[in-house]
Amino acid sequence: MASLSIENVHKRFGSAHILKGIDIRIADGEFLILVGPSGCGKSTLLSMIAGLDDISEGSIRIGERVVNDVSPKDRDIAMVFQSYALYPSMTVRENIEFGLKMKKVPAAERAAAVERVSRTLQIDALLERRPSQLSGGQRQRVAMGRALARNPAIFLFDEPLSNLDAKLRVEMRAEIKSLHQRLRNTIVYVTHDQVEAMTLGDRIAVMKDGLVQQFGTPAEIYERPANTYVAGFIGSPSMNFLPGMVEGSTLRLDGVEGAVLLPAGFGRRRVLAGVRPEHFHACGEGTAGAVRGGVRILEPTGADTFATVALGDRQATVRYTPKLAPRVGDAAWLRLEADAVSLFDPDSGERLKTAG
Repeated sequence: MASLSIENVHKRFGSAHILKGIDIRIADGEFLILVGPSGCGKSTLLSMIAGLDDISEGSIRIGERVVNDVSPKDRDIAMVFQSYALYPSMTVRENIEFGLKMKKVPAAERAAAVERVSRTLQIDALLERRPSQLSGGQRQRVAMGRALARNPAIFLFDEPLSNLDAKLRVEMRAEIKSLHQRLRNTIVYVTHDQVEAMTLGDRIAVMKDGLVQQFGTPAEIYERPANTYVAGFIGSPSMNFLPGMVEGSTLRLDGVEGAVLLPAGFGRRRVLAGVRPEHFHACGEGTAGAVRGGVRILEPTGADTFATVALGDRQATVRYTPKLAPRVGDAAWLRLEADAVSLFDPDSGERLKTAG
């Protein structure tokens, strides 16, 4: 295992500037998530860590060693691909031990490694089967087993669950999380799925257009997003954005009856208030700090009911428990959880600091 430092890394393809000064550092044993939409540069960055793409500028350090000019086979990394990349003519056993065989590891050590990882991943009964005889989840376990058998310094995962159905993705997320908790390997994991990012990572780098928009723990990114892009990308349903005016510690939303008393002062200025669906609370008419809206749509999901509520000329998604859910057409009095409201500059989208 090893730490990973990505220092002012740039990537250019001709005139196209793909990565624009990436700085990320994680400690030995941490689980890093690179998350963002297609085209944001996350898979390019993973390929550069693996040595499959050259670095245009900056450096990548694994442990104490700068690996810019080190070939992939000498970086002590193992990669799990989206497509599994298993050899169809080989058995599960042969697929798992293939990398060790190429490194000329003795047969006894290879056999011990196969036994160890197959037990860990619960595929020991599948060792004599071929990939065509396995389910998608079993193939993914074999691909992970091949990486684990090498016991590398860093594991790289490139959207490994995107080919699985929804139920299996949930199961495999739990498998990967459990595996990391037991083995404490250093992992870099690429995904476009913000649920995977929130559930798996120790720290998350949210990327857009070749830049890291925010780097922090899942809680930091969810509770204090750096800008409206991060706030809207992380969380499902996503954060509501409501225009308004703040005067000192009083927030008034445009066209909405009522006001919200904030825990800190922000001077006097126009703002975009960010409120997550769970930070609205149903209350009675006239409750201090409450705002009034109208229920337009209801979406029951079982454990929760999500309501689309008109607030002024905007609509917000509000989470209710099923027993307290309103009816379409009802008036909705809502108290905002003031500590959880995020205020953003309406022009730049950046999070605002208090006036003090």
